[in-house]
Amino acid sequence: MAATDVQAHPAPRLTTPATALTAAEAYARAVRDGAADRDRRGELPRRELARLDRSGLLGITVPHEYGGPQLPPSILTEVIRRIAAADPSLAQVPQGHFLMVDVLALLGGQEQSQRWFGEVLSGARLATALAERGTHHAQDLQTRLHGSGDGPLRLTGRKYYCTGAATADWLAVSALDDAGQLALAVIPADSPGVTLLEDWDVMGQRATVSGSTIFEDVSVAPELLLPYWQAFARPQVLGARAQLVHAAIEVGIAGGALADAGDYLRERARPSSEAVRAGLGAAAEDPHVIHRFGQLATRLTAAEQLLQWAARTLDDIGLRPPDAEQAARGSLAVAQAKAFGSETAVQIASDLFALTGTSATASQHDLDRHWRNARTHSVHDPVAWKYHHIGNHALNAVLPPSHGQL
Repeated sequence: MAATDVQAHPAPRLTTPATALTAAEAYARAVRDGAADRDRRGELPRRELARLDRSGLLGITVPHEYGGPQLPPSILTEVIRRIAAADPSLAQVPQGHFLMVDVLALLGGQEQSQRWFGEVLSGARLATALAERGTHHAQDLQTRLHGSGDGPLRLTGRKYYCTGAATADWLAVSALDDAGQLALAVIPADSPGVTLLEDWDVMGQRATVSGSTIFEDVSVAPELLLPYWQAFARPQVLGARAQLVHAAIEVGIAGGALADAGDYLRERARPSSEAVRAGLGAAAEDPHVIHRFGQLATRLTAAEQLLQWAARTLDDIGLRPPDAEQAARGSLAVAQAKAFGSETAVQIASDLFALTGTSATASQHDLDRHWRNARTHSVHDPVAWKYHHIGNHALNAVLPPSHGQL
């Protein structure tokens, strides 16, 4: 859908936490039953994403001064967690969108912000094209933005992990300009020279369709550029706020997996032979099953509470941390929630089969999607480094990097 067509899918204004959470729950209910089929097909979920665009949820973090409700990270986190419990692939699609809303709030000029935020509030969705493959490291960008002066610039490069790009209105593309500085071009997704590929072929998070985007001499007007390098010239929490959404996805996966395990135990699972000999008539009455289910439920509650604590920490800090200490406080809180949430999601998604038995492994139930989703999503960034920074701060009072993403 082109950026000029956003009025074709007008979205309501969700101005309070209650309306945002109600909309998230309604969307989650609408997409939950089809999650297994979408996982099997691995196709682009156009209808479900169009419904997300019309929900009003894309505008909940737009700043007050541009007509938005500016709801805090704690509300966004709960919105994403609820959607992820139903379908984590759909929950991941707007992650880049909300990151770019933050970037625009920090770096956008008055006219730029009026334009883009107005469209976001009408239901337009941004997607990011930031990552590249085949380079030495994540910061080794090969995408280039050539030209200077008042005329159009030219964008050339290839990006991967472009989650949601195939159905987005705008693409936010990182590139190095002729001066070697990091720039961000926010361009219409249907710009000439843009090729969107559906080459996403992984074991989990299949419906994100996070494939490649090719930019071949794409014309970029100067008013579509943002000085992305400025976002990292001082301590910031952009990375922490983006990682908080990823943490919410992990905790949502854990909750969805445990809920499906409970449903299967109550409705389908047969008691083991040992349970029958003990006089038990249902798998859900097995004391060992109950005990393990209780352990997993406790870990889930701990992950949910840790997630809420991290979100409230970012609520308190705001988008512009006053110093490196506050930026570090936000990053460390989110690191704890993300690391623990990732481990909890993988554990619950794996252990559910020990609870439900062999019959639950049948492909018709697709319960393995929970583990595939959790495992695929959890390796976006190394949990070990998060624990390193957490431990180094707790033990040695060493602040984590404050200019990047923890």
